[in-house]
Amino acid sequence: MKARYNYRIYPRSSQIEPLAKAFGCARVVWNDALWVYQKANKEGLPMPKDVDKQVITQAKKTPDRAWLSEVSNIVLQQSFRDLQTAWNNYFSSLKGKRKGKTVGKPKFKKKQSRQAIRFRKGGFKVHSQSVKLAKIGHVPMVVSRPLPSEPSSVTIIKDCSGRYFASFVVEVAQPIPPATDNSIGIDLGLTHFAILSSGEKIENPRLHKKMLRKIKKANRRLSKAKKDSNRRKRRKLKLAKLHAKVKDQRTDFLHKLTTRLVRENQTLAVENLNVAGLIKNRKLSRGIADAGWAKFKTMLAAKCDKYGRNLAIVDRWFASSQICSCCGQSGGKKELDVREWECLFCNTIHDRDVNAAINLRDAGGLSESLNGRGSKCKTTVVAVCDEPSTTYEQLSLF
Repeated sequence: MKARYNYRIYPRSSQIEPLAKAFGCARVVWNDALWVYQKANKEGLPMPKDVDKQVITQAKKTPDRAWLSEVSNIVLQQSFRDLQTAWNNYFSSLKGKRKGKTVGKPKFKKKQSRQAIRFRKGGFKVHSQSVKLAKIGHVPMVVSRPLPSEPSSVTIIKDCSGRYFASFVVEVAQPIPPATDNSIGIDLGLTHFAILSSGEKIENPRLHKKMLRKIKKANRRLSKAKKDSNRRKRRKLKLAKLHAKVKDQRTDFLHKLTTRLVRENQTLAVENLNVAGLIKNRKLSRGIADAGWAKFKTMLAAKCDKYGRNLAIVDRWFASSQICSCCGQSGGKKELDVREWECLFCNTIHDRDVNAAINLRDAGGLSESLNGRGSKCKTTVVAVCDEPSTTYEQLSLF
């Protein structure tokens, strides 16, 4: 299977300008080709052929684009191929030929946003402490772990906070974790990030909230700086670094949590929350965005696929908080401030979140029994009423 290995790189002062030229030329090729595609689509014409020759080879001969010759041609070709793939994926998604969510239409790239260029074989070479790039030279690299195989390509990235990264695509062996019979239900929340059916409650780190005072101050200082001034650039960079720090901390927290859950359990069940809808609530939007529920589910699905685990996505209308996990009877709707309740039928006192996690785990176990046990079985459980006698309908996750 293919995997990405990311490393931090530190270009020398003499390499900053060549990298900036490569980023700019790749961005211009993308934007020029996208303009050609959009024009043909708007006029109802078939997609023109040899667009790459038009925006690269022929463009180099014109006075306005002569500087495209100053960077490696590999970078320009890869930029065009990336646009071609994005354009084809967009229309395949509209026609229903592509699985998953609808892919957005390609957009024009901006100089102020994240920059990226890609080198394929022949355009780069990996050394012990550096990576050699065509027409740029040896760029120092912090090798935190050795590459498992020879990389097929490398993507050089510059994020909004001014950091540079090298992302290698390599072939790795499929990991085979030890088999386990454990199953777990995961109920997501804000007071606690996740409540497990085992009774464990994982604290919500609230990383953005901890940094909010500094972010607000940086935003105020940025708004007072004169447009296009050096002071504004410095303050903008400082704000970007604060956001990058929050992002890195959240990613680290989610990676460690999802890896632990997937390694310890064979079957995992999580509720299919409508995060895009919930985030529209102005009282909860900041907390939900800070928690990173959508990214958590994406990581969980990817790692279940990687380690051969079963993932059950329980429908959002399944009344996990209303059903008694002991007797299976529904106790009716409960307000959000009700954190503990007593079942009217068996008199069991429940912790609201733990009870919901247990119900999610049981729903995930039902989907597994209906679909048959398998290391790569992934199912979605749909329950549309709030009675315990609901029939669960099988749907494919992907």
